Amino acid sequence: MMNKTKLVLGIATATLTMAAAMVAPQAQAHSKAKKHSHRAVTYTTSSAERLAEAANNKVEALEAQLQAMQYELQALRSEAHRPASDADSAKVQELDQWMASVKAAPMSTKARHDNTLFFHGGYAHQNNDRGGTLDPTNIPGIGSNRDGLTTGPIADADAWYFGAGFDFGLTDDVWGMMNNTEVLAELMFDYTELGDNANNGLSAQEVGVVNGIPGAGFNLPPANNEKATVNMLRLTASPKVKLFKNSAFRPWLIPVGFELAVISPPSDAITVLTPAMQFGIGADYRIWKDIFIGADARYHYAPGNVDGVEVSGVTAGGYIGIGF
Repeated sequence: MMNKTKLVLGIATATLTMAAAMVAPQAQAHSKAKKHSHRAVTYTTSSAERLAEAANNKVEALEAQLQAMQYELQALRSEAHRPASDADSAKVQELDQWMASVKAAPMSTKARHDNTLFFHGGYAHQNNDRGGTLDPTNIPGIGSNRDGLTTGPIADADAWYFGAGFDFGLTDDVWGMMNNTEVLAELMFDYTELGDNANNGLSAQEVGVVNGIPGAGFNLPPANNEKATVNMLRLTASPKVKLFKNSAFRPWLIPVGFELAVISPPSDAITVLTPAMQFGIGADYRIWKDIFIGADARYHYAPGNVDGVEVSGVTAGGYIGIGF
């Protein structure tokens, strides 16, 4: 806008200069004509008067144009020096402030990811020895486990487990109530193996005691010699509260979560599924970028049992996580 105004002012000034140069000789000639007309009256003729009147009219027209151009030039100069309107000035000032704030602000890049994929495993312990369909405890007319016939529980309480899970970030500050504290949704599955038992069910063996009469042994034909793998699958969904956001070491806890336990072999009533709860505590340490290692301990609690099979127990181990 200022460049255009300067260009117009330059053109107007040049035009005025040229007009003044053109008007000056005609004005001088008109003045001399008047003087000569006063000195020599005899020279005056009708044609000379017409020429003088025409020249006088041209001079007056040029003077009027010159005056109009001077007015326009003054208007352009006043417009060029007039300050911008308040609205435009406020917009320009606001834009300048925004640009200054953007330049002054540091570059913000998200250095940490809230979501995590993790793999874990370790030691598991059940509250009770594991039983199921392959451990009859009493056979009518033959006896019970005390007679050496039946096998009892098909696995003990110790086990090992491994699994994987996801952490999905929900909030960075507990929905505005606690700074630098995340709440995540954990979805996880675990495979737990309590062991295997070769003497499952009624295997081929000699019954040494029948109805309390020793020495009356006989060979019982095999009913099932297959090897049973005693295992369990846990599916959990839990809220996880993780402290000290953006620090390398971060402890966390699970106040309570929902769990489904699937057992194999089934219970004596052929039941395989039961609901339960889990509680957990742990911590992880970031070793490089979005890769970290950690350890946790969890207690799995089922209020009842799966038709005679207890699933409550403890898992404890380590894990490795990858942020995404």
